[in-house]
Amino acid sequence: MTSKFSEQLLEHRLSLSTVAQDLNADGLLTDQDLIRIGLATKLKVHPLVFLAEQKLDDASAPGKLLTMERLLVWLGNRVGQDVFRIDPLKINVTAVADVMSRAFAERHRILAVEVHENEVVIATAEPYVRAWESNLEHVLRKPIRRVLTDPREITRHTGEFYSMASSVRGAGVNERPNAPAGVGNLEQMLELGTMNELDANDQHIVKIVDWLLQYAFEQRASDIHIEPRRDVGSVRFRIDGVLHTVYELPAHVCAAVSSRVKILGRMDVAEKRRPQDGRLKTRTPSGNEVELRLATLPTAFGEKLVMRIFDPDVLQRSFEQLGLADADLQHWHDMTSSGHGIVLVTGPTGSGKTTTLYSTLRQLATPEVNVCTIEDPIEMVEGAFNQMQVNNAIDLNFSTGVRALMRQDPDIIMVGEIRDLETANMAIQAALTGHLVLSTLHTNDSPSSISRLMELGAPPYLIRATVRGIMSQRLVRILCPHCKDYGELDLDAWQQLTQPWDMEPPAQIARPVGCIQCRETGYSGRQGIYEVLVNSREVQAQIRGQLNTSKIREIAMGQGMKTLRLSGAARIARGETTIEEVMRVAPMIDA
Repeated sequence: MTSKFSEQLLEHRLSLSTVAQDLNADGLLTDQDLIRIGLATKLKVHPLVFLAEQKLDDASAPGKLLTMERLLVWLGNRVGQDVFRIDPLKINVTAVADVMSRAFAERHRILAVEVHENEVVIATAEPYVRAWESNLEHVLRKPIRRVLTDPREITRHTGEFYSMASSVRGAGVNERPNAPAGVGNLEQMLELGTMNELDANDQHIVKIVDWLLQYAFEQRASDIHIEPRRDVGSVRFRIDGVLHTVYELPAHVCAAVSSRVKILGRMDVAEKRRPQDGRLKTRTPSGNEVELRLATLPTAFGEKLVMRIFDPDVLQRSFEQLGLADADLQHWHDMTSSGHGIVLVTGPTGSGKTTTLYSTLRQLATPEVNVCTIEDPIEMVEGAFNQMQVNNAIDLNFSTGVRALMRQDPDIIMVGEIRDLETANMAIQAALTGHLVLSTLHTNDSPSSISRLMELGAPPYLIRATVRGIMSQRLVRILCPHCKDYGELDLDAWQQLTQPWDMEPPAQIARPVGCIQCRETGYSGRQGIYEVLVNSREVQAQIRGQLNTSKIREIAMGQGMKTLRLSGAARIARGETTIEEVMRVAPMIDA
């Protein structure tokens, strides 16, 4: 078989006709599609981009299309080059931008993607254009390894990476020559407010903040961490519950970035010695509004800033999309539609409690009812609720907030968290007077929430009379549907997960693999696992001075409650997650 890509041919760029003919020769393109493609004239995009956009059938794999990924793999096999997917979270932007000038990269349509001591990896979509290789190797004094990449990614990331690196360098030029490089100890930390910094409104700093926010939205990050260190600061994104280091900034640039965000969040820029909270609203590249909650913390090397991203679309998701379904969903609807009583959601920080409560309130907040909340802080502003924020400076805490809400003729009250006896008593009084109260607790599971209320000092007879039910929840990463594979079950791990309760093991289980869609993690998104305890008559009979949590759990499970681990095991059996993921997030409960 002859090929237009023969190495004996002179250096050339790919053309649509030669690529199409070779696809046809290798059995990936039908004769009819080859003729149709031959009619295309005045091609303004790369041949691979044109072919991928045609959504042609892959003649070698019925039912599949000639996607960009398929075309790159085919071309890579032909020319002996690996296919590389650019993941901005794994790129050292400063290092790759120093490999070559932006003009050189754009002229040859190449981009450095990895820089190692013994080689530099260069991404290109032109496997037989080599004119730039010798010049670049001479300058770098390192061998070059070529990889094939989507030409659209090369174009996009060339602009973004070089702009980001230019902004960081430009900000560095504006640093005062004698400015301190970092904060070395606590005494210096207390003087942070008097240190000279970059102007937070400097255009370079503005571009850096915009770039970080854009990438956070695109990568589905739930949190952005800006963490100062002695010489450099790191930027990390939390994606699907796991932190990823995205970028390292010089210490003075890191401080200026934090100041820029504080200005946007209407926080006190001069005050760096005490924690502050703020919020800002912006838009994603797609135009959707997104709210960010800001929190600063003074550390040994400066202010640490965390931005928690709240996507309003979360409020529009159904309970099924959140992972709450079947009997658990029915129990939850029964508990929250009773019109009065206390309904609790428990779990650690970041387990999705707020999302569950807001989704529930949004469904309950009809024009016929008055929904009031007291939160610390207000995490998502929702027009259908009357929201109040805790303010300890004026003695407005949860208990005084609930007392104030009681005079607002509410139907439904949401208390951000029951932390003390006074708040618990106010919630109980609200429930006794005919209001529905939703709140959260920090406990490991649902049955232990009852003992937690008793530890706070709430009388058992009032708990029996007011608590309608308790739901404990965790978030587990869901396996990527594009690449997950199936294999044999590790019976020992399954038994460890489900003990001491027997559960029929599945014949095989899914496992993570990693692909382009999930950024090689094997997981894509998170959903909840739930433990719903209904305060039935049998459970109420156990709520007394000498509380037996295990007995309550046993009764509840006899009435259909699944523990968090058993709920996770059901997801494993359905091929949605893994044993390791469930064991990571769900606590082990003694029988």
